[in-house]
Amino acid sequence: MSDCLHKNLVLIIENSNKLRCKTCHLTITPEELGNNHCPECYEATGKKQYDFEEIITNHSDVSQYRCEDCGVIIKTES
Repeated sequence: MSDCLHKNLVLIIENSNKLRCKTCHLTITPEELGNNHCPECYEATGKKQYDFEEIITNHSDVSQYRCEDCGVIIKTES
């Protein structure tokens, strides 16, 4: 279990096609990324990170928030 208190939350907007880096949790659109590496990881470590996951959005009454500190996704019903 994480010790994170999830104080730094960002709403994940529905209908957004985004990718999230599995290392640093940077969220970026495929258009911004292209076929390139994660710019945040490269700037911080000098290593090219290509491992991303697609953020899947749904069209229900569930809102999703991402903790910027630990990367966890929190879902809430409206």
